[in-house]
Amino acid sequence: MGLMSFDEWRRSGRTLSYRGHDIFYQDIGAGPVLLMLHGYPTASWDWIHLVGPLSQRYRIVAPDFIGFGFSAKPADYDYSIVDQADLVDSILERLGVGEVLIVAHDYGDTVAQELIARHDERASAGGAGVVLRGVCMLNGGLFPETHYPLMLPKLLAGPFGRVAAAMVNRRTFATNLRTVFGNDTQLTEEEIDEFYELVTCNGGKRVVHKLIRYMKERRNKRERWVGALQNTRVPLKLINGSADPVSGEHMVEHYRITVPQDDITEMAEIGHWPQVEDPEGVLEALQPFLDRHFPAVPGASSA
Repeated sequence: MGLMSFDEWRRSGRTLSYRGHDIFYQDIGAGPVLLMLHGYPTASWDWIHLVGPLSQRYRIVAPDFIGFGFSAKPADYDYSIVDQADLVDSILERLGVGEVLIVAHDYGDTVAQELIARHDERASAGGAGVVLRGVCMLNGGLFPETHYPLMLPKLLAGPFGRVAAAMVNRRTFATNLRTVFGNDTQLTEEEIDEFYELVTCNGGKRVVHKLIRYMKERRNKRERWVGALQNTRVPLKLINGSADPVSGEHMVEHYRITVPQDDITEMAEIGHWPQVEDPEGVLEALQPFLDRHFPAVPGASSA
């Protein structure tokens, strides 16, 4: 498939109901299911450059979390990582998916960590459920101690978060985005417009400060979520933009000494959004991991 436009992506998406709210998701291609989980504060559109090539061999399921993108953004809602994991479980159950490989970024990494913890709990108890064949993570706050948020997220997470959210406009949004991209891989003005639309549509400015509470949730659940990475037998892959000031090279250094698995690709000069800044590089790093652990060719064996 060719690269869809922003409007085509929105029009071609599907919806399902979760706790009485419409959730937007894409379901593209056929084959083994790649579950693609986006980051804060954007949406599944982040994966647009990977969807075309990957959907030639895989079925891509890519939801917008509740409160994000084209999904509902209820003002009176208790947003949490745990609830987003419940949402993912609900989607996979309704779609009849029995096994997946997760590709996640940023906020989606933390949802993936919760899903790994649940998967391993089920496995140890001999329970049934979706089998995780692997998890590939892109830049994210895997460890609260190495997550260095920018000033705007700090303000949004603070006691005056509602006020800070009301003051966010395209200019301040663009300024913050540019600081986490590589010097030579900056967003175009059109891409900034698209990102801003994802954040603000459906009344998004009313909830953006509520979504950021995940930073506190990460601290409170550090033992569970870092422990999931340390103790799991699910294959892990890390693809990381080294120039990211939020979770770049410094986070990878901590990952190497904290997580036993060491399948890591570092992308020099790339910032916080590798799948947007260098999608070809991400695909090159991801494909061997897929071939080993979730081959799409019938009869192929995983190593």
